[in-house]
Amino acid sequence: MLRLVLPKGSLEQPTLELFEAADLAVLRGSDVEYRATIDDPRISEVRILRPQEIPRYVADGMFDLGVTGRDWIEETGVEVETLGELHYSKASGRPIRVVLAVADNSPVRSVGDFRSGVRVSTEYPALTARFLRSHGVEADIRLSYGATEAKVPEIADAVVEITETGRALRVGGLRVVETLLVSYPELIAHPASCADETKRHAMDQLHSLLEGALVARQRVLVKLNVAEPDLDAVISVLPAMKAPTVSKLFGDGGYAVEAVVPKHDINVLIPRLRDLGATDIIELPIAKIVP
Repeated sequence: MLRLVLPKGSLEQPTLELFEAADLAVLRGSDVEYRATIDDPRISEVRILRPQEIPRYVADGMFDLGVTGRDWIEETGVEVETLGELHYSKASGRPIRVVLAVADNSPVRSVGDFRSGVRVSTEYPALTARFLRSHGVEADIRLSYGATEAKVPEIADAVVEITETGRALRVGGLRVVETLLVSYPELIAHPASCADETKRHAMDQLHSLLEGALVARQRVLVKLNVAEPDLDAVISVLPAMKAPTVSKLFGDGGYAVEAVVPKHDINVLIPRLRDLGATDIIELPIAKIVP
């Protein structure tokens, strides 16, 4: 039913891992094949292509559904329907930022300091031109095919480049002047496919599985036992998505308690629960959380 296109390159492996976690494993003969399959009746075709091209292919109706970054949606300027952001990335888990950067010793402190004719090297010529023009700067924009940060100052006066942490830019002797865009991967769709009731329903189902897998990465299930006198104290410190589940143990054994809690707090939470009287504490991973 749905023709799906996924990103190749730096987002490829994180995307495949997300789809597998959502029980939508992408199957192909080798890591270099561009055609793949997903054993799901809602997906009829899978292609793995460069994220730069995906917005245009989806807009043109070659695919019903795709995953690409907001940066490439803005760069191509095409019309697609966005079903939602997918909060994962190639490395740190942070979104990427598309930034304007100059040499660290440059006198430029803001975009308003640029003069017309400034040389800017970038993989995002359309996005860069729109941004600079909106600030009254007519720039000499030069398309870069990589190693963009290495072109200052001999080849370019400034660059528009992506970064997650800013570390590579700092190592290259560059300083960020402005952020043009914050970009997560997005699940995008062809407008006509979105208007088809059957296809849209299938898209929403797939989106819920992907979101459920992403939410689950940040949570764990905690199960514990606690005596009745300590129950209120344990419940008071136990975060939960709604409320903890409490069950009476057989006989006078106290209570069994379970809750879904944030993963980043678990190293502090478990010792505190134990201090408050909880016993038999178990931490379990969660595959998906679909509200």
